[in-house]
Amino acid sequence: MVDVGGKAVTTRIARAAGCVYMQKETIDKIQKNLIPKGNPFDVARVAGILAAKKTHEIIPMCHPLMITHVDITIACDSSNSRVTIEAVVRCDGKTGVEMEALTAVSVAALTLYDMCKAVDKQMVIGDIKLIEKHGGKSDFVAS
Repeated sequence: MVDVGGKAVTTRIARAAGCVYMQKETIDKIQKNLIPKGNPFDVARVAGILAAKKTHEIIPMCHPLMITHVDITIACDSSNSRVTIEAVVRCDGKTGVEMEALTAVSVAALTLYDMCKAVDKQMVIGDIKLIEKHGGKSDFVAS
């Protein structure tokens, strides 16, 4: 684990995104609230928030952080036959929250898969990436 003891406490923000590709019929069932397990967006949102808070427990070299905010946005993109997921994570600390944002998106995507697998076994999780991060020594914005 990297020693962050000498670093200054700054506000750290990271935004990550990803998606779950699925059949158009599955998107229709989500929009009509016809998924047998319940509302997949609500469950995935909670799972993503919990995952961000527990990232240090599943990624070996991550520091435990006092996260101050997690926001998960999930939306249907019918024209591309996918559901998009975006996570924004914030904390005031000595290390960034990129892994927390990426973990939130990943677990939200896995939860969507779990919630919808009874109606669509061909779903594909993909395009998970860091969009931007601010705070600390450097900022990053994906091009």
